[in-house]
Amino acid sequence: MSERRSSAAQPGPLPHPADRRAVCARFHRAVELVGRRWSGAIVHLLLQGPARFSVLRTSLPDITDRMLSERLRELESAGIVLRAVSADAPVRVTYALTLQGQELAPALAELSAWAHRWLPESAGSTVPPAPKSAAMDRQASGLGPTPAEPP
Repeated sequence: MSERRSSAAQPGPLPHPADRRAVCARFHRAVELVGRRWSGAIVHLLLQGPARFSVLRTSLPDITDRMLSERLRELESAGIVLRAVSADAPVRVTYALTLQGQELAPALAELSAWAHRWLPESAGSTVPPAPKSAAMDRQASGLGPTPAEPP
């Protein structure tokens, strides 16, 4: 009988304790950068192609102009977004992803798939729904109730 492996990526061994801080710091910076409010949504929109500020603003109806400008500047300074100013009159500013930003596509696709599997759709709300309880997670995964829970 052959051993079957899950298609999910198996975590490798933990790095040496001296190396853990560096790995954790990079991961933490990445999550903080893309996980800031609206940043992931902006990158997700720019994965579809370059866009002007007004298009981004229309596509994210709950974001303020100030917040969109701030996030675009942060993403630009991190090397994820490129701001291109045309020499034409009137001046046009277009935002696009750099190669570094485009490489976020697989991670955001996985996050999107996870969200569709686990987060209920909340029509018109930008507030994320409350997390499920551990008991709900166990039932959804087919593990059944924990010993402390009634069946």
